[in-house]
Amino acid sequence: MNVDFRKLQNFVKIVDAGSISRAASLLNTAQPALSQQLAALEQYFGEQLLIRSNSGVAPTQAGLVLYRHAHSILKHLEQVTLEVSKASASLAGHVSVGLATYSTTSVLSLPIIQAVQALHPDITVYVNDSFGQILSELVMSGRMDMAVIYASQPIKGTLLTPLFSEELFLVSPKNFPFAGDDIEPLELRALQDMPLVLPGRDHFLRKLIDQAFARARVEPRIVAEIDSVGALAGAVKSGMGASILPMSVARGTAGLEDAPIRSLTRPVIEANVSLCTPDPMPMSEPALAVKAVLLKVVAELLDTRPAGLTVLRDTPRPAES
Repeated sequence: MNVDFRKLQNFVKIVDAGSISRAASLLNTAQPALSQQLAALEQYFGEQLLIRSNSGVAPTQAGLVLYRHAHSILKHLEQVTLEVSKASASLAGHVSVGLATYSTTSVLSLPIIQAVQALHPDITVYVNDSFGQILSELVMSGRMDMAVIYASQPIKGTLLTPLFSEELFLVSPKNFPFAGDDIEPLELRALQDMPLVLPGRDHFLRKLIDQAFARARVEPRIVAEIDSVGALAGAVKSGMGASILPMSVARGTAGLEDAPIRSLTRPVIEANVSLCTPDPMPMSEPALAVKAVLLKVVAELLDTRPAGLTVLRDTPRPAES
């Protein structure tokens, strides 16, 4: 039995739909035909790929591996088809870019889109900066071309390119303690009783903040956990509590433009930001073009020496044109 692309496409659709019958309806295909294709795949790989229940189907561990690779294969096939059909024309296609929430890079989405539009008008850029999805997993599975994420340690199935390190600052309502114009760094222990609104516990920044409080032996008073940048800004502006954010996020978010900001120390809280790309799957030509644009936009940002950003030693610089 040969594993053709149609069987892989239908397998992905079954997993996404969570039901063979639902997938059959979406594909306008008879359910027995899909079941036969699934049985053929399981016979070929010698593994059970789906667990069946009254509520539908769910992939086994082997099924998850096949699902991830099938996504990558099908995405690559789609891009190859597009590139072959437009071999004599300019670069064209869809390229997806993830940007970590609460990161300085979230303010780069518009410059990246504008630069791609100017250089490669036939490439459509899809930007995803929503929380609730692990961007590195989307890159690893082939569902996203690249992402700028908080990370410093290797992630299996991806290649990390260091970009910069960003410092976190106290951002507070104007009537809060330590909200004056004092430029001296504020020790973290000074926040012992201050009400705080922070990202949720699963967010990378929140984990760094919790680790810093633990090192300072401070039990923070957290009054709200918010994963929406806009909602968090509204909570700070309303006086609900202060927050701890990168400088550019605070200054670039509506409602926080004039909020008092103080640097923190003992300890300083810093997060490494890296570009995450798939490994070992090759990137398409349009994706490589967008990657070059992204690195150029980041380099231009770093050249302005924004407060709180530190260039990492291995940060790539774009080639001179």
